[in-house]
Amino acid sequence: LWRTVLSQVGQVYEAVKIAIDAGYRHIDCAFAYQNEEEVGLAIADKIKDGAVKREDLFITGKCWNTYHSRSKVFECCESSLKKLCLDYFDLYLMHWPMGYQEGGEVFPKNEAGDFIFSDVDYLETWAAMEECVGKGLVRSIGVCNFNKDQLLRLLGTAKIKPAMLQVECHPYLNQSDLINFCKEHNIAFTGYSPLGSPDRPWAKPGDPLLMEEPAIKAIAEAHGKTAAQVLIRYQIERGVIVIPKSVTKERIISNLDVFDFKLTPDEMETINGFNKNHRFLHLSWISSHKYYPFHGSA
Repeated sequence: LWRTVLSQVGQVYEAVKIAIDAGYRHIDCAFAYQNEEEVGLAIADKIKDGAVKREDLFITGKCWNTYHSRSKVFECCESSLKKLCLDYFDLYLMHWPMGYQEGGEVFPKNEAGDFIFSDVDYLETWAAMEECVGKGLVRSIGVCNFNKDQLLRLLGTAKIKPAMLQVECHPYLNQSDLINFCKEHNIAFTGYSPLGSPDRPWAKPGDPLLMEEPAIKAIAEAHGKTAAQVLIRYQIERGVIVIPKSVTKERIISNLDVFDFKLTPDEMETINGFNKNHRFLHLSWISSHKYYPFHGSA
């Protein structure tokens, strides 16, 4: 699975084509990434040249925070499909449980620079996403960045159970409890930032560097692999769907080269030992939103 987040305009077209040629078939997209046109053009060109058929691909889209009210959900979904040159999404996710002010900027802010919220309940958003299934716009639906309490509330009213939960997941935040919850409820679990999101724009000096951990590097050396490949393999062995992101040809190919080795139980235990519930994508600047999901240990 290949993720298009933080892929700059001009880079993502070539990166998607490289990923498809390398064997990636699940492409993770989102309205908020603001690169859907390029992604769609690359997909269309690879279908046109016979490299893949549409039915070979599993394409995920996401409903953005400024489109949480019922009518806006349809608008967001249809807009993304048009930009991506698609007739349907294989999976459509609610990007966050929090709604933002609708009808304007992708990231609406007031004069003080604070985000402007809406009070749309994510249950309304979900009901509209269920209608998207009925309309044939999407084949399955799920959520991103929900905590367990929010998932329980959603499961209590949903006509269609979420097929997928996508959240940040790496050894510093291994999400064991949430993974077990999803297994109990037959919800597939996808982990983003599996490498610790080293290229995140908001990184601070002194932030821990997962791929520089000596124990991770030692495990990689023992297998003749890179630290990134070890971190991806770690998630695969936990049953986690993993979505690394790269626009570099060598890394795109390397990130897929993880099926010719296995980690030992001791190595898995060592990597599990890095957990400290450290979240890189905390979005603390919107923590006053009533549906902010990361209060406490959530």
